[in-house]
Amino acid sequence: MKYLWLILIAALTGCVETPKHVAPLKQFELDRYLGTWYEIARLDHSFERGLEQITATYSLRENGALKVINRGFDTRNKRWKEAEGKAYFAENSDIGFLKVSFFGPFYGSYIVMDTDYESYTMISGPNHSYFWILSRTPQLDPQIQSRLIKKAKEAGFETDKLIFVDHSQTAQQYTKED
Repeated sequence: MKYLWLILIAALTGCVETPKHVAPLKQFELDRYLGTWYEIARLDHSFERGLEQITATYSLRENGALKVINRGFDTRNKRWKEAEGKAYFAENSDIGFLKVSFFGPFYGSYIVMDTDYESYTMISGPNHSYFWILSRTPQLDPQIQSRLIKKAKEAGFETDKLIFVDHSQTAQQYTKED
């Protein structure tokens, strides 16, 4: 019975770990990280499939947790999709290792691998299937993007499978053209 409870607890807490060759940023500064980021590139996942103009906005909740709003335009159904989550530091608040949940008690790793806070950030999930490059603007300097992709490849991510997000159209343009 004791083992059944341990398995149940492990299943409910989700997957909060770091992949091999991925290290969270030390001396992380949450206040500088808050705000809106544009998704530049990602590995494929069903929860983002078909979405363009994807953003992630981070703000503080009253209880000290982070509020996470992920938003993207569904080009097939011609509507915005939005998901609200919550995040907490997995370790210390000065380490870029958080646990994030969009589905009740289930948490996954959110690992800030690299950021300059002003233009880019590079994120990993609990394994090498989850990876994102985000920017403060809809386009990222090509030299920075190349450097981040190289760093991701060295960390074991399949960078040849990256999906690059289109931020060139507005929702109104999608509606008029389709």
